[in-house]
Amino acid sequence: MERDWQSELDARDREIAELKAQLAAALARIAELERLLAANSINSGKPPSTDDAATREERRKKRNRLKSERKRGARPGHKAKFRALVPPERVTRRHEHFPKECGRCNHHLPKQPSGDPSRHQVAEIPEIHPDVDEHLLHQVQCPCCGEVTRAKLPKRVPRGVFGPRLMAFVALLTGVYHLSRRDTASFLKQALDLDVSLGGISGIERRVSDALAPATKEATEHALDACAKHVDATGWRNAGRYRNLWTIATEAVTVFGITLDGSRKALRKLLSRAHGVLVSDRAGQFNFWAMQDRQICWAHLLRKFVEYSERGGEAGELGRGLVLLTQTLFHAIHKVRDGTISETEFRHLMANLGPHIEAKLERTAALKIRGVSRSCTNILEHREALWTFVDNPDVEPTNNHAERELRRFVLWRKRSFGSQSERGERYAERIMTVAHTLRKQKRSLLAFLTDTLKAQLRRKPHPSLLPARA
Repeated sequence: MERDWQSELDARDREIAELKAQLAAALARIAELERLLAANSINSGKPPSTDDAATREERRKKRNRLKSERKRGARPGHKAKFRALVPPERVTRRHEHFPKECGRCNHHLPKQPSGDPSRHQVAEIPEIHPDVDEHLLHQVQCPCCGEVTRAKLPKRVPRGVFGPRLMAFVALLTGVYHLSRRDTASFLKQALDLDVSLGGISGIERRVSDALAPATKEATEHALDACAKHVDATGWRNAGRYRNLWTIATEAVTVFGITLDGSRKALRKLLSRAHGVLVSDRAGQFNFWAMQDRQICWAHLLRKFVEYSERGGEAGELGRGLVLLTQTLFHAIHKVRDGTISETEFRHLMANLGPHIEAKLERTAALKIRGVSRSCTNILEHREALWTFVDNPDVEPTNNHAERELRRFVLWRKRSFGSQSERGERYAERIMTVAHTLRKQKRSLLAFLTDTLKAQLRRKPHPSLLPARA
């Protein structure tokens, strides 16, 4: 019986074609996995804390290349800085010392100063003991009817067992310096000789959170009305359940908010008024904001272009071109800030540089390269939001402001694994909002917390968290 050679050849060709398709798919999958494994803080949005040793060494070498070759220490002609002396009105005790004998002839010297003395101050912490007020509520029997009546606490006396300054101090330890409640209780015992239980510290946090609610609302309203605002998010945990932590940062205030998820609905509820310019990344949650009133973060784009440049072939070549153009953009921004070039020269430069960047993005998008072209297409869809900073000096080209504000919260999350209740979330939001806002305004956080708790106790208007008008 004659074999059907043609059928066997056709079947083998089909098998070879299938194997080639499987090999191509496997190679593409391997390339994608290698790309994901190579992701770091330089070429993606991953935080520096996730970098491996090789990437950290690369970052260190890059920083060293940017520095000039010079030894450590102050430069010749650098003005020395010393610790400022405490002003005379704040000196607790003053001791006067006179020389007994002449340094030249050993003659006895009178205690008559000639010229101003040199001042030497020694600062010390006094031994601290709690300042405890005891209120004796006596009961008195009525001589007429025999009824026994007990005195009531005056209105200005706290109903709790802790005063405003102590509660503000505890809030500073747990909410700003992020000590655990157990460490806070230990510190209070060791430093202040004060016994406070873990439940007592939790109760203080609740009181502080309630007192800060009006100030936090005031800061939120101010942030929403700002002409330019930076918005970014990171993860948070509530009893192990995933949450989203958002920040709205402006020049004067920083507001934090924790939402159930990172959906557009949750974000729209947080950003209840779409007013002013929004500086953010390209996440889809922000698409409800008018594109002409947005600024896309160029630091994010640079990291994306670095990722392209690490690929092979034409995609890598185009990526390196985009990196070079973006670095030129940042160089121009730095020059206009230090006064090397004028605003007019800067806008003229950007009028030439912008079309070059967009043209290279369009070329890359047309190549249909997996993992590259679609993101370039998405960047071009945000074309109106790429250059807002050029004509609006109040708008930054990056979202670094929001990222820096989130950093302290991220460190808190890493140490504490988030919060354990809704009340804990509100406390975290409010204390960090107040702390970051006052830091921007160079105001005392302890004084503000104390004044706020006193106002709550006396049922008076809360202190304003907004900067004083000039």
